[in-house]
Amino acid sequence: MFSKEEALQIKKDFWIAFAAEYPRKWLLYNTKIKDVTFKFYVDNKKAQVLLDIEPKDENKRIIYYEKVESLKTILLEDYLEDAIFERNFYLENGKVISRIWVEKTGISINNKNTWNEVFDFFNEKMDAFERFFYENEDYIKDLEINT
Repeated sequence: MFSKEEALQIKKDFWIAFAAEYPRKWLLYNTKIKDVTFKFYVDNKKAQVLLDIEPKDENKRIIYYEKVESLKTILLEDYLEDAIFERNFYLENGKVISRIWVEKTGISINNKNTWNEVFDFFNEKMDAFERFFYENEDYIKDLEINT
């Protein structure tokens, strides 16, 4: 086990190394849709690339999720064949969001030998997710167009 300080330093070193390996600006929070964000996640068991849909307005959350879900075939066939869709995903704090994600297991942020594998996974999957989003963003953003 690592101390809290050691664990924080490992996380910091991981993200610095990732930024050095793939020095680009990711879309992440800049979707121009309030509370719809892309995220990277890694812990000592898995790495994930996530699209979190979490507007406070439940109806908006469902509409945005259903819009992306209506494009599921395109996402799976052309961008991310292993994407997982969950309309009602429960966060640890009990909050319900919608989430679409891809996951890689068998890695650990604590094992530097797996970092390059995670970096490549993050780059490949987030790039694909972003291309999907840019290709379909007008449809996803427009709440007047129903699914």
